[in-house]
Amino acid sequence: MPTNIIVDAHDILGLVDVQPTFMPGGELPVADGDAVVPLINRLLADTFVHAFATQDWHPPGHISFASAHPGKQPFDTIALPYGTQVLWPDHAHQGTANAAIHPEVDLTRVEVVIRKGFHPGIDSYSTFFENDRTTPTGLDGWLRQRNFRRIFLTGLATDFCVAWSAEDAARLGYEVVVIEDACRGIALPTTPGRTTLDDARTRLTGLGVHFIRSDDLRT
Repeated sequence: MPTNIIVDAHDILGLVDVQPTFMPGGELPVADGDAVVPLINRLLADTFVHAFATQDWHPPGHISFASAHPGKQPFDTIALPYGTQVLWPDHAHQGTANAAIHPEVDLTRVEVVIRKGFHPGIDSYSTFFENDRTTPTGLDGWLRQRNFRRIFLTGLATDFCVAWSAEDAARLGYEVVVIEDACRGIALPTTPGRTTLDDARTRLTGLGVHFIRSDDLRT
């Protein structure tokens, strides 16, 4: 695992879905999800000059909501044309306070906010593509035009939106680093003894994604 990573002008911090809807008291809470906010603020203040953020931004009746599928419960799965879809509790409703970026996040250095999941018929975990893995969000073009080469990811949840973002970024040719203590995961069970968090880490490590802690960073 890399240590003493020097952050430079070609590096950018990504804040993935740091929204109250994914925090304790929200519609789809990630355990301890609100704990990422003060650490992200420290990274923004002390380490990174550049940052982007994303928001999950769903219309009513979104296809990823269990409530849109009679007889289904949250965390059931269904088959859609783009693959297996986990069904979630209704969350990140467009225009609501819980869909906003957490009010305590310091947005001073956040240069662009990418909204995703607003198409009614397709979900979007990654900051780069909808879940069909072909419909772009526009983030890749923005990063390339700004000449960013290395992406450091924080936010929620490690095994879904952060992981899919990291995977797509690696496939697009960026160097990708996940700051583990600035993320929190859901860890749904997959196979005996493993969770979505374990599976994501194995998949991402195989793609060359680095996992670090915030105290591994230097300016």
